[in-house]
Amino acid sequence: MNTQWIVVANAASARIFRRESAKAPLAPVAAFTREESRLHASALGTDRPGSQAADNSQGLTHFEPRSDLHRKEHQRFAKEIARQLDEGLKAGAFGTLTVFASDPFMGELKAELSEAVSQRLKAAHNTDLTHVGIAELERRICDAQSAAL
Repeated sequence: MNTQWIVVANAASARIFRRESAKAPLAPVAAFTREESRLHASALGTDRPGSQAADNSQGLTHFEPRSDLHRKEHQRFAKEIARQLDEGLKAGAFGTLTVFASDPFMGELKAELSEAVSQRLKAAHNTDLTHVGIAELERRICDAQSAAL
C-alpha cells in the first residue's frame, strides 16, 4: 500500500492528512483540538501544592504536585491522536506514517504509539507546522521529505 498518512501536531491541535502517492495532493483525514492544553495550570485543576509544618518553627514546608497538569493534558491528547492512528492502521487506511510535531510533544506522541503504528513510522520531524496553511504545508512537507532522501 502506497498511501501515506501525515500528522501535523502540537500539544493543542493536530491534523492528519492522507497522500495516495508522492505527487498527490494532501487530503484531510481528521482534525483535533485540545483547548485544555492552552489553559493555565490553575484552570486545569484544583490540586494546589500541600503544606505541612516541618517542626515547631513558624515556617511551612511546601509540597509540589506529583505531576504537572499540563503534561497530563498533553499525554491525554497524544493518546487521542495515537488511538486514531491505530484505528486507521487496523482499517488498512495507510501504509506509512510521517509525523511533524513540536518538541517536546513529539516525544509524548511517539510514546503513545502502538508497536504496529511505530513500525509504519517513516519519519519524525521536530517542527510545528500546525499554524501553516495547506499550500505552505505541501511545500514544507515536500522539502522535508526530499531533504531526508
